[in-house]
Amino acid sequence: MNIYKTLSTSFVLALSLNCTSIAQTQKMDLYVDTAHFSDGDVIPYVFVPSNQLPPKYILIVMPGGNGTIGLKKNDDGTPFFSGKGNFLVRTRGIVADDDFAVVVIDRGRSLDRMRGVVSDLKTKFPQAKIFIAGTSLSTTETIYMAENMDGEVSGFIHTSSVNAIGGLETRNRKSRNLIVTHKYDGCRVTQTSASIANNESYGTELFLMEGGLEEGDPCQASGHHGYRGIEQEVVDKIKAWIRRG
Repeated sequence: MNIYKTLSTSFVLALSLNCTSIAQTQKMDLYVDTAHFSDGDVIPYVFVPSNQLPPKYILIVMPGGNGTIGLKKNDDGTPFFSGKGNFLVRTRGIVADDDFAVVVIDRGRSLDRMRGVVSDLKTKFPQAKIFIAGTSLSTTETIYMAENMDGEVSGFIHTSSVNAIGGLETRNRKSRNLIVTHKYDGCRVTQTSASIANNESYGTELFLMEGGLEEGDPCQASGHHGYRGIEQEVVDKIKAWIRRG
């Protein structure tokens, strides 16, 4: 089966570039509109393809804060969206490589919506392992999905997690879970101690990061809360963890 036959028109055009791999071009944000809610409504998302297709891994990322990227399609079919300063969104280009593709969507607790996106990706790339990642307030969603979508994807990644992470039971789960936090995250709703408590209580793998830059609001992405200055290190550790599974 042609894995691209159900992709959006803009997606197909972008992947038809006259080159041997997407690595030869600038990383592309593609607008995809082939996912659907159970009632048929469209769920658009941003797709950053792997350099070589099909991808082995797909990382679905949701921004923190208000969680809305305001996704729209430009006249030329390319996506327009905001939130690009968010840790997970701004690192999408270094996550995508020969093996990894990235999906960017709004945060939200709708299991129907996430299942629609996951189903769409599995239709296109049935061999890919899919992981869902949130950061800061969007870990409210990754915690909820880890509890209600266990076994439906390969894993969940909780970065700079809200304090509720301390109570997430991850033992005897079908999907893997990873917690990432900065030792000096100063945001009161994402206290490092909660992530450490989960690791101590349930044995969930934890990356306790150090270093980088700190400036501005401690709950924004311009400092330790958003891994400013150590983005590559954090991304490399997350990708290595995914590959170990």
